[in-house]
Amino acid sequence: MATKYNVAAQLYSLRDFLKVPEDMVKTMAKVKKMGYDTAQISGVGPIEPTELNKIMTRAGVRPIGAHVGLNAFRENINQVIADCRAWGIAYVAIPWLPREEFKTPEDWKKLFKEFEGYAKTCARMRLTVQYHNHMFEFEKFGIKNGTGGKTILDMLYSNTTKLQAELDFGWVARGGHDPVAWAKRMKGRLDQVHLKDWGVKNNEPIWRAIGEGGINWPAVIAACKASGTRDFIVEQDSCPITNDPFRSMAISRQNLKKMGL
Repeated sequence: MATKYNVAAQLYSLRDFLKVPEDMVKTMAKVKKMGYDTAQISGVGPIEPTELNKIMTRAGVRPIGAHVGLNAFRENINQVIADCRAWGIAYVAIPWLPREEFKTPEDWKKLFKEFEGYAKTCARMRLTVQYHNHMFEFEKFGIKNGTGGKTILDMLYSNTTKLQAELDFGWVARGGHDPVAWAKRMKGRLDQVHLKDWGVKNNEPIWRAIGEGGINWPAVIAACKASGTRDFIVEQDSCPITNDPFRSMAISRQNLKKMGL
């Protein structure tokens, strides 16, 4: 049987249109019309998790994961687990860190131990915890005479086993690293990934729709499939070319279909 791959919309991309339940209903209908049958929850206004699940599933958009801040895990991990159950999801990602709070490798290793604890606790409830990277995790510690050292992301996955990666390839590329190499490296720990593309405008890097920037997506997608990825999640942080997140998300979906997803 052929493997089924999902192309999901990251709802943070449409956050300005998800502030109240009435807008959520309209936005989910648009998400479905663009060709996304699944979505990752993030950037949504106040709403009970069960009600959001109903809105999404009625529109034909199945929730496949969520972003939940580190403070929520620290304050009440049982509530995080309960919310994920109500959303109907099996994956939850920690999406961001206050990096200024971590000064040394020891600070980071202490945090990674904390992450692993959350991952183990949630695994017992059949919930997978992931970490979503940005660019700062590619800073290196331990450089000597201008060479060597390990990136924060290297240290993270060397010091954890249960924690999964939700690699964001836009930020991998922006951090000066090879998305294909990282996809291969995280084999077996890469069920879901984030797709973002980079271009240039006025000599500055800008976000582009998938396939409209410079990342070699066919090679990235092939590496992800070989590493066990099932969910390809499209995120558009901003839309400086179209000024319309719906348009940018639609372009990404159309281009990914042309690539076989």
